[in-house]
Amino acid sequence: MFQLSRQTVGRQRSLYAGSFVALAVGVFMLGLAATTTAATIAYHLPASSTIGVTTLGGPDTPPQHVRIALANADVSGLQTVLSMVGAICGFITVFVIASTFAFAVASRRRELGLLRLIGATPRQLRRMIIGEALVVAFAASVTGAIGAQLATPLLLRRASYTELAPVQLEPASPWVPLAIAVGAGMLVALLGARSAARRAGKVAPIDALREASLEPPRIGPVRIGFGLLFLAGAIVMLSLIRPSSGDGAVPLAMFTPMVIVIALTLLAPLVVPVVGRVWAAPLVAWTHVSGRLARSNVVAAPRRSASLAAPILAISAIAGSMVLSLSFAADSSAAAIRDAVRAPVVVTGSAPVTDAGVKAADAALPTELVRIAAEYAQLEGVEGIDPAVAAQTRDLGVLDGDLRRLTGLTVAVSKEMAGFEHYRVGDEIPVVFLDRTPARLRVVAIVKDAFGVNPSFMIPLDVARKHSPDAQVERTFVLPADGVAPGELVRRIPNAELASDWEAAQSDGLRKGNQFGLVMLLGPAALYSAIAIANTLLMSGLQRRNEFVTSRLLGATDRQLQRMVLWESSLVGAVALTLGGATTLTVGILIRRAMTSGLTDVPLTIPWNILLAIAALCLTLAVGAALAPAAYLLRSVGQSVPSTMRNSRSTPSERAASAS
Repeated sequence: MFQLSRQTVGRQRSLYAGSFVALAVGVFMLGLAATTTAATIAYHLPASSTIGVTTLGGPDTPPQHVRIALANADVSGLQTVLSMVGAICGFITVFVIASTFAFAVASRRRELGLLRLIGATPRQLRRMIIGEALVVAFAASVTGAIGAQLATPLLLRRASYTELAPVQLEPASPWVPLAIAVGAGMLVALLGARSAARRAGKVAPIDALREASLEPPRIGPVRIGFGLLFLAGAIVMLSLIRPSSGDGAVPLAMFTPMVIVIALTLLAPLVVPVVGRVWAAPLVAWTHVSGRLARSNVVAAPRRSASLAAPILAISAIAGSMVLSLSFAADSSAAAIRDAVRAPVVVTGSAPVTDAGVKAADAALPTELVRIAAEYAQLEGVEGIDPAVAAQTRDLGVLDGDLRRLTGLTVAVSKEMAGFEHYRVGDEIPVVFLDRTPARLRVVAIVKDAFGVNPSFMIPLDVARKHSPDAQVERTFVLPADGVAPGELVRRIPNAELASDWEAAQSDGLRKGNQFGLVMLLGPAALYSAIAIANTLLMSGLQRRNEFVTSRLLGATDRQLQRMVLWESSLVGAVALTLGGATTLTVGILIRRAMTSGLTDVPLTIPWNILLAIAALCLTLAVGAALAPAAYLLRSVGQSVPSTMRNSRSTPSERAASAS
């Protein structure tokens, strides 16, 4: 049976070319993430860039000695980004491969019926399809792995000495990460082909006699059950995106669309015809025949339409949700900074503020320390403050305890951190300062969250200076003396600006950082999705030769058929973008509600240019990838139409000229 699978793939190269390219690119992305992660793991930190600490241990975990990288040698940011890129690419790969194999089986329904007619059993057909998947997967995985190995040095050169990896990274041994990528590619192919193989086993011998490629009108109860199960899980995840979720709201907003995409893809044969009819109503009224044919093709073949819509739905829902989530996160951060800063003037730089018109200058000292927990140790950013001055220049919002007791080895903790670690006033937090001095900081206050203004941990200013003598002040919040206008201080003090201008600059910087993160996370996934959309639609177009021949014999012109393909691909894209847009809108509303709780006058920034660009790119790819094979097939069909049929459509004068 495997020999038959190999021969089938060789004979059906055009049918499996899309699956090969999609899987090869997917394994390339996974392999690149794996080899780069291996380089970060293999990087040996110099002793001067680490601090050795011993965890506290717990009932089930003994104390362990670990080394924590300092900020100037920490590559965990790159590891986090790579893991998210791998997860997104792997997720999209599963759906792309599943849709391409499902389409391949649907287009070979008559061939599979012939095999059943000559005695092949459903089990043999399933094994044949799985064998074809293994043949394609092995070739594509090896190709993608080789490409990833060749591209790894270039990516490491680009990533070195950046914010994500402030060190020089060198390639590590590629065998383990590439083996993982190849294995993941094989597994993804098997997962994607499994449902297609089951569908192939259900093909009846009578399908060998069918000329029309009609699909069963119903989908199985198992698929419906899993679709409803994932939909219920998505609803539960959506219900968890609320103000009490804290920092967990953003990961939920990023991963919930994946669960929604799974549910919608499983239920797509039921959902696509309904949404397709809605979009087709104005199209039919405007175009009449071509629009009606496009609607009939989309509605009559919901499985094929669902396979074509799957990659568009996946990238539009995931990308749109991430774009909105990060934009709303920047909005809430800007509002939090504005609400937390009371001082009207901000001075950047380390120079001390000594102007006579200054009533209070909050020159906080940023530094770091290693916080030790029961099972881990973590580098934390802290700030040394003078609580009496800081309380005048910013809203510290003491929720419990007393900031006046912030003296000696004490610490004030933000509400969010206290909630995560269950800190209470009076608790002691084991830490190690940058000068390798261990200490236990007693919690004397819990303050409100103010991202960008108040860090998660604040210690006395003299303690910060003692243990971090090289630390430099980065910004000073300045409160003018009575009768002194803020604008006058801005003119007199170097590097001073109004707090409103500083807040706007912080917001712009955060948005630029978010855009960089979007490029890192969605750039590879978007490129891969674009290839997948084009591949899937090209496969669909190249299998419609018989349909075009029949339509030409019935009198349809090339222009009419091209318009039909145009409207059909537009309908499929519109359906997918509608479902993706609904997902994006739902997640966006919930994440904004969660992030803006407790804030006033939060700006609403919707990046329409990015969202519309995603939609336009998906539609352009869908239409272009559908029209290109249609034009090619129509040229070849025009040569195969009998001359008598061409003469029957010619004018009398043309027939007379031809006869002479």
